Amino acid sequence: MKRVIVIGCPGSGKSTLARELQKKTGLPLISLDNIWWKADRTHITREEFDARMKNVLETDEWIIEGSYSRTFEPRFRACDTVILLDYDTGVCMQGIIDRIGQTRPDIPWTEQTLDPELAELVRTYRERNGPALSDLFQRYADRDIHIFHTRAEAEAWMETL
Repeated sequence: MKRVIVIGCPGSGKSTLARELQKKTGLPLISLDNIWWKADRTHITREEFDARMKNVLETDEWIIEGSYSRTFEPRFRACDTVILLDYDTGVCMQGIIDRIGQTRPDIPWTEQTLDPELAELVRTYRERNGPALSDLFQRYADRDIHIFHTRAEAEAWMETL
């Protein structure tokens, strides 16, 4: 396990799991939100984001956490391990509600209210990303793939590392 992607719905706990994985493995951790977003809630251009991500993918070791579905393909291609947090929508919705007011290292601001756009991303995550992810899991079946349906499953796996 040297090149790991952690994907899943917003609010699923990708960042938390990735930080714990970093502690256990010592691998560098990259949060896609910290690449994309600026502190003033604007973002860099797609071209700049793609260039930065390409630079990360070309290095030997990393954990990359974040959804950013348009970047699934290059990340699957480059990784050796995939972790999908495939939790129920309600769990993920509660996850985005629970982090309101919390300072987080994976995003350059503190959310003060529930962002309706983020809530919509949670509500539609499976229908928007399910088919593409199914295809990628089939095409990259040689990767070490871990799909967790509950936080308890993910935590139990982390204990084995």
